[in-house]
Amino acid sequence: MRDVVTDFSNSEFIDWNDAFENGAYIPGAALLPDKWARLSAQLRDRQQAGGRMQADIRYGEGERQVLDIFHPEGESCGLVVLVHGGYWLRFDKSNWSFLAEGCLAHGWSVAIPSYRLAPDVPISDITQDVAAAVQLAAQNVSGPIRLVGHSAGAHLVARLLCADQILSEAVAARLAHVVPVSGIFDLRPLQANHMNESLQLDLKQAVAESPVAHQPRRAVPMTLWVGAEERPEFLRQTRLLCEKWSAEMDHIHACYEPGKNHFSVIDGLTRPDSALVRALLGID
Repeated sequence: MRDVVTDFSNSEFIDWNDAFENGAYIPGAALLPDKWARLSAQLRDRQQAGGRMQADIRYGEGERQVLDIFHPEGESCGLVVLVHGGYWLRFDKSNWSFLAEGCLAHGWSVAIPSYRLAPDVPISDITQDVAAAVQLAAQNVSGPIRLVGHSAGAHLVARLLCADQILSEAVAARLAHVVPVSGIFDLRPLQANHMNESLQLDLKQAVAESPVAHQPRRAVPMTLWVGAEERPEFLRQTRLLCEKWSAEMDHIHACYEPGKNHFSVIDGLTRPDSALVRALLGID
């Protein structure tokens, strides 16, 4: 693990509760979860009707340790694993099925796991859940693997690119691209956020689970994606990881998508022609 300073710049001048607040700055944000659930139910109905959905595949003994795999029409090009956000505190796979649409249209299978949440388990256990879900999904779909995650999910897919992670060498060798969207890669500021009543991070845990504190797997390409209209802390976090890992990775860059906020930035995953889907799948 690399050395990380034990404080963060200008912390005494920053309201860390406000820094990670997204909904209050996005009109209509409170209505979005119901919209996502409705669109996701529609996609699951279509996939089930076509016999192209494997539901509730178990990768662990816990109630939430399950995943869905959506398959395209025809032969699959490979596997995309999509990891949802929610600050490690909320949501499950059923809220996010609609985001599989864009990759399915290009012939890729898409796995979406649920995982255990804080405060029931620490973030380190959530990281292990996602690793186990990727391992299990890889047994069900052959070919290259591409990882994409949003917000807390972006943190989790970035952690799987850290050299200390537990993906088997066989699965790690299949990683073709990792795309963290609007992620948190330095967890130390969360110690000063009200969410830490549930996350229960101390400094040791925050550093251990921060991708910026780890060496990356050098050969796996990464694209850090973030909305250009997001809160300053999310823009800072993206710049920070790109700067920390750029000297150690063969292919890493950041994309700041114009006009997008923390929630609208994921809309691109629903459209096969979007810049985000084309970047994730390596389509020129």
